[in-house]
Amino acid sequence: MKFLKTPIDGLFVLEPNTLIGSCGSFLETYNRIEFTEHGICDCFVQDNQSLSYKGVLRGVHVQKYYPQSKIIRVLNGSIWDVAVDLRKQSSTYGKWYGLELNSRNKKQLYLPECFAHGYLTLEDNTEILMKVSTSYHPGDEIGFLWNDTTINIEWPFDTIKKLKLAEKDINWKSFKETFSE
Repeated sequence: MKFLKTPIDGLFVLEPNTLIGSCGSFLETYNRIEFTEHGICDCFVQDNQSLSYKGVLRGVHVQKYYPQSKIIRVLNGSIWDVAVDLRKQSSTYGKWYGLELNSRNKKQLYLPECFAHGYLTLEDNTEILMKVSTSYHPGDEIGFLWNDTTINIEWPFDTIKKLKLAEKDINWKSFKETFSE
């Protein structure tokens, strides 16, 4: 697997090697030893899978008291996946990184703890698998508006006719209101 660094320290794009043969294909999406060799020592405890339709935007949120590291991958379809650095001591605090993850390119995104996460589905019937390092704790999730002008995430809306948001994602406050000291 290739561990590609991003402009944000600790955030990696993962490119599994795909073996293709006469019977199909095979790829390894997680190997604890290989991850540890690249400084990723999280103990992943839960896998979450979601199905979304084209135009669904989820996020941008994080667990506050039970932070999660995540590995995001797409099993079917495609998303624009975004991570925002919330590590106040980081030189990239408040910076975002985004890329397309899809079932064809097989790329994954690794987010360390203290990164907010969001995504926009680019195709109908998109299935996403998230490997996380802590269980979900209801009531612990915080977030900020997907269109916050301070963070200014560039979402690829060019093929989206209708944006669909969950109630909680419509009602988040601004980045500054949510994460000010």
